[in-house]
Amino acid sequence: MRAHSERDTEVASPSTMQRRSTWQRHFYHRKESFKTTWKLRMAIVVLALLVISVTRNSWSMSIGQSLTCTENIGRSDAILVDNVDQDYLLFERAAALHKAGLASRVLIPVQVSHESERANSASIGIAELMARVAQVQAPEIMPIRASEPISLNAAYQISDFLTREHLRAVIVITPGFRSKRSSLIYQAVLARAGITMYCVPVFVGAALEDWTRSWHGIQEVGNQFFKLQFYRFYVLPSLRL
Repeated sequence: MRAHSERDTEVASPSTMQRRSTWQRHFYHRKESFKTTWKLRMAIVVLALLVISVTRNSWSMSIGQSLTCTENIGRSDAILVDNVDQDYLLFERAAALHKAGLASRVLIPVQVSHESERANSASIGIAELMARVAQVQAPEIMPIRASEPISLNAAYQISDFLTREHLRAVIVITPGFRSKRSSLIYQAVLARAGITMYCVPVFVGAALEDWTRSWHGIQEVGNQFFKLQFYRFYVLPSLRL
């Protein structure tokens, strides 16, 4: 009798398990999973680094060009130095274009604030010094109120100045990796006032072909890339409204 009951229990166990699994599947289920080994993960990382290194010239050039405006120069009423970061090479290029007779005036915006007159005087003094060293003839310093978003508000103030002075065309000289963003901003603002804009990118420090070779170049390109997307997808669309 004991052996018979044990056999009955053994036979009944599968059906009992089946009934139990019927209600349990409403609450949880089992599944198989595969996990990669550290060797495979390391191999993938090494392969990715190798591909990035081999194709660096191609993708670095594409990224750099996406941040750079197409150089476009025409006879204008004024040359505008996009003097956000104050770099001598911008003043040098402005002097060359001015001497070539492409415009009769050179405008140099300088950011100022109401909080520190000493800092404002220093910024204006640096701009005047760079213009003098670059031999810019009769530069016109334009104090610009610095308020966020700085580039857009600066463009509005410059547009107002150009309109008051009856200037209908301007050449904007701007840092290379910033130039696409500057071009989009000035085109959006100046076009409303009927002012034609030409863009001249000037590379300071890192260039298109070698920006990946230094941490400073990578940092500059990364910074300009995210700022460009911010203006392109957030600031400028609201401006068009």
